[in-house]
Parts: sequence; C-alpha cells; structure tokens
Amino acid sequence: QVQLVESGGGLVQAGGSLRLSCVASRRAFSSFHMAWFRQAPGKEREFVAQILRLAGTTYYTDSVKGRFTISRDNAKNTVYLQMNSLKPEDTAVYYCAVGERIATSPQQYTYWGQGTQVTVSS
Repeated sequence: QVQLVESGGGLVQAGGSLRLSCVASRRAFSSFHMAWFRQAPGKEREFVAQILRLAGTTYYTDSVKGRFTISRDNAKNTVYLQMNSLKPEDTAVYYCAVGERIATSPQQYTYWGQGTQVTVSS
C-alpha cells in the first residue's frame, strides 16, 4: 500500500507559476515510476507527465511541453510538478500516481493521491 499526498495547488493568473508536490508514504519510493494526471470538470482524467524510477527519464503530454517540469527527490519520497506559463486551460484537479510501467493511461497506475485544485484565471 502506498499513500500519496499532494499539495501546492491554488489560484493563479494566466502566465503565473505553481509548484505541486506529492509525498509518498512508502520507503521504496525510488522503485516506482511516478506521474501526474489532471482532470477538468466534465472531462476524463488525462496524463500530464511521468518520471521513471531510474535515470529520471521524463515524458510529457504535448500541451505542457516546455512549460511544465516533473522531477523527484527520492531521499524525500517526493515528486514535483513545476508549472510555468500557466493557461486557463490548465485548470483542473491534479493527481499524482504510482505505476510500474511507462504509461499514459490512468488504468496502468495503482495508487493515487486525493488531488489538488489548480485554477488559472484569465
């Protein structure tokens, strides 16, 4: 069992920045691939970014490339999502997730946090 707790969401104007954090409860954090997803009202949960357990290889959905950066600190059991140049269409609840595969589908992820709201005003 892995518990995930996200933080760092809030209200920001377009063009602003936020940094999300997700702390995992399990000591074997470094053995997991970590990802961020988001879900806007009335829409399906969508993949945002993934960072692999080894070497820190990262993947991003096209709409956030060049604006968002995923990173991890294995010593702190924490994964981050630095979000710059935010747009109103980035408004969503953001979730971190634990998975064992390189994947963009939510079904491939086993554990989820409770989510943190990000609202970008125009």
